[in-house]
Amino acid sequence: MAPHIVIIGGGPAGFFAAITCKTLNPQLEVTLLEKTEALLAKVRISGGGRCNVTHACFEPALLVKNYPRGSKELLGPFNRFQAEDTVKWFESKGITLKVEVDGRMFPTTDSSETIIKCLTEEAKKVGVTVRTGTPVEEIRREPSGFSLFLANGTSINCQKLLVATGSNPKTLRMMESLGHTVEMLVPSLFTFNCPTSPLLELAGIALERVHLQIQDTKLELTGPLLITHWGFSGPCVLKLSAWGAKELFQMGYKAKLVINWLADKKAAEVQKILQEMRKAEGSKFVIATSLFGLPKNLWKKLAQLCEISEELRFQAFSNKEIAHFAEKLCHDLYQIDGKTSYKQEFVTCGGIKLDEVNFKTMESKIVPHLYFAGEVLNIDGITGGFNFQNCWTTGYISGRAMADMT
Repeated sequence: MAPHIVIIGGGPAGFFAAITCKTLNPQLEVTLLEKTEALLAKVRISGGGRCNVTHACFEPALLVKNYPRGSKELLGPFNRFQAEDTVKWFESKGITLKVEVDGRMFPTTDSSETIIKCLTEEAKKVGVTVRTGTPVEEIRREPSGFSLFLANGTSINCQKLLVATGSNPKTLRMMESLGHTVEMLVPSLFTFNCPTSPLLELAGIALERVHLQIQDTKLELTGPLLITHWGFSGPCVLKLSAWGAKELFQMGYKAKLVINWLADKKAAEVQKILQEMRKAEGSKFVIATSLFGLPKNLWKKLAQLCEISEELRFQAFSNKEIAHFAEKLCHDLYQIDGKTSYKQEFVTCGGIKLDEVNFKTMESKIVPHLYFAGEVLNIDGITGGFNFQNCWTTGYISGRAMADMT
């Protein structure tokens, strides 16, 4: 009887590992178990249904900088299989990926179904057995490998086992029972709820470059911001939430958000510019004259919040009023009171402790012949295709390692 490899988890990491393993060693029996009836569910909703496959960052040393957790550990794996290899793999299956302005890569069809069809058909082609609606209830170590006890009352034996179940608490408890340490699961990649913000009426306004800081912490970033009906979103907020996932969780998602609407300008510099406007353009109305490239409606609202009247001209703009407005532009405060998941793309910080895994093979250092891939590990990336790249890479490496039965 051929050696049996079992993969738990029908997501991108599980499929990529299964395909890699079976392709390299066709003699193996490879079975993929998915607890639900839906395969590759996260792929289906990614990128608004377009599937953000990866990111056009083809230097491993730069690629790892997009992972708040796992950057050090992923450097070696990315030198073996990185975003460029992902692009080539899909191209070899007849799927071309395109690069968008921000570096995100999507199939040219703009449909996640393209990626789902590719992976499911390739798994079928190489001979992977895929079983849906098959939850695993218990895992036991055996002298020859593992016994998996299923919800339907049956069991499966295997020589090697890959866990690629994402942040599934039930599976993680099973891993703890086998001796692994699980880092606490907390949300990552979310937007900020600011229900008391006076800017909610400006929902939809986007800025290319602002500076954000969580007051009384070292968490700060510069980048694009989107004003929403509930507070703030956009790449800068999402990245800040990822880097500060644990800290913000400990704060109960209640914190002061400091916004510099002018990114890197200081209040003193802004004061000087406004005073120069008073000399050069004294007859102009302050509220009607948006400066620094700020959207007109935002400029007007910020001015109104500083009690600047619509009739005030620059020539009557006092030094005290200028100082107050400059401070507002460069050091604006908002109360964060909760979070909202980013669309349907749930990302979790936490999982299997990384120093308990050999990143050359993705094999457990605690339990021989047990492997991990994807977000079951304490690895998470910022938005932009980085979380999927972690899945492709760790799936590829674990698949190769499991294929070697010597």
